[in-house]
Amino acid sequence: MWVARSHDPIMYYIQLTESIQEAKMAIEVMIKRKVKQGRQAKELVPLIMHLRALATYQPGYISGTTLSNLENPVECLVVSRWESIDDWNRWRLSSQRKEIEQKIEKLTGEPTEYNLYAPMVAHTDLGQSSTKKG
Repeated sequence: MWVARSHDPIMYYIQLTESIQEAKMAIEVMIKRKVKQGRQAKELVPLIMHLRALATYQPGYISGTTLSNLENPVECLVVSRWESIDDWNRWRLSSQRKEIEQKIEKLTGEPTEYNLYAPMVAHTDLGQSSTKKG
């Protein structure tokens, strides 16, 4: 299956997303949190690490890493790789994860920011036009 490149960027994004879901392509999840140094960090880091440890047992989990922004030390970024959007959503919506996430947000006082990424080129013929020569 290939996606014809639409002239409308929003339509193209929707088609690309559907294509990724159908192909069950691996995705990267970027989870950003603000972590104040001191007591908050001491309480928060174990919760984040516990979430990551639990994620390793979830179907579709591939890998993950937890990073601290060198230019902005209050910013923490978790990069998580999943086999599919469905696998990530199953874990994201689980009661086990929600319970820990609520504790994290209570500590930080801010909502966690989630961004999902997929390969820019989902298929080798993704950029081809829908006009076929024949």
